Amino acid sequence: MRRWRVVVAGLLMTGMACVAVAHPLDYRIDTVHSQVLFSADHDGYSNPVGRFAIARGWLRFDPDDWGASKVVADIDTASADLGDKGWDGSVTGHLFLDAAKFPLAHFESTSVRKTGEHAGVLEGNLTLHGVTLPVQVDFTVNRVGMTLFGFETIAGFSGHATLDRTQFGMTSFPKAVGTEVAIRLEVEATLDRDAEYGYQQAAEKAVKERARAAAQH
Repeated sequence: MRRWRVVVAGLLMTGMACVAVAHPLDYRIDTVHSQVLFSADHDGYSNPVGRFAIARGWLRFDPDDWGASKVVADIDTASADLGDKGWDGSVTGHLFLDAAKFPLAHFESTSVRKTGEHAGVLEGNLTLHGVTLPVQVDFTVNRVGMTLFGFETIAGFSGHATLDRTQFGMTSFPKAVGTEVAIRLEVEATLDRDAEYGYQQAAEKAVKERARAAAQH
């Protein structure tokens, strides 16, 4: 009986959460359950897929007014994983990402518009390899709801975009490695009213740590 009370209480709170999210709310990007996948042609033989980790990020989402939404995220360029350390080293090395010099890719949205019941377009600026350019991300809102037993409100999204790596200054081996890079995003974010502040604090701490490490060398 007690178990059923917990379930019923969870369902009631879920219903209350649905009402509560009808205005802009901030979410902290869950870096464990979020992924940035990338793929490019390999000399015409295949399109290998790699993965980046999101270092940190936050988003604002209003289901009734998508235009009030916002996304800010930092991607750890050194985390590029293609399943082979040698290959990873080549991608993160000076010929491509140069992760030692540019450890983060930074994205900040400039506009969000709804294009369908669950679909939208996110536009913003991406800073990658020291170059900042506008990018467009087509995305889907998968679900916004409360976990039954964790009692946390989660927002889930999927998205995709295409980048030309040469525009970001990565021009090596244009015939052997495709210049067009497909990006796929799978993002989960947890409701957190301090998400923006937490992001800013973490970003500032990371900058100080990098400066301290550079000074020691």
